[in-house]
Amino acid sequence: MMYNLLIVDDETETREALSSYFPWSEVGFKVVGQAGNGREALQFIGGDKRVDIVLTDIRMPVMNGIELAEDLYNSKRHIRIVFLSGYRDFEYARQALHYRVMNYILKPAKYQMLLEVFVKIREELEAEHAGGQQAQGAERPGCDESAVIQQIKTHVQQHYREVTLEQVSKKVHMNANYLSSLFKQKTGQNFSDYVIKIKMEAAASLLLDANNKTYEISERVGYSNAKNFARTFKGYYGKTPSEYRNGQLSP
Repeated sequence: MMYNLLIVDDETETREALSSYFPWSEVGFKVVGQAGNGREALQFIGGDKRVDIVLTDIRMPVMNGIELAEDLYNSKRHIRIVFLSGYRDFEYARQALHYRVMNYILKPAKYQMLLEVFVKIREELEAEHAGGQQAQGAERPGCDESAVIQQIKTHVQQHYREVTLEQVSKKVHMNANYLSSLFKQKTGQNFSDYVIKIKMEAAASLLLDANNKTYEISERVGYSNAKNFARTFKGYYGKTPSEYRNGQLSP
């Protein structure tokens, strides 16, 4: 099944380039129209052709991308939205999530990023079409800030040994800088501090087994240098790994 895509940008060259140079049909999409601003996009959506997803710039005359997303959100249309913008502005991205925008791609759009984002969207559309995902729009976990944070935490808990911010940002298809700000805003904690917390809690649990050597625990929680591990552990718990173990295991 092909899904219909509307490209919205006030720059004609950008619209033409996006329409022509990316292999939309190979990832399951067909460009059914172009619009120069949000107002034109709404007029097109109100016409005869079905629109499944809108790829839109943010800053445009007449009606910008945020206003377009707000209108589609308030009218409860089940049309996916992806923002495309050259502005690295956290507030834009925050509003994008509020109006359940699926993703935020920075200009100039890189081929690999477009590919990853739209392959994921196609998979989700296919799952919904097949009945595997009953909830649409408002209930989609990927569109909710709290759900995104929980997804990040779960990933860190499962992959704390090697996890990185860049790795997580790819997983949730968000810009790493924006993701870092969002995580801090929602949890009151830096992403790196959360990773350390999970690592140190895992290390503390492993220390309760006297058969586990400290250097082995260091490697198991992602530290190649045991001294760095011991220093971080003491900074977190106020005790060296040995002191912590002795305190926990002594009668």
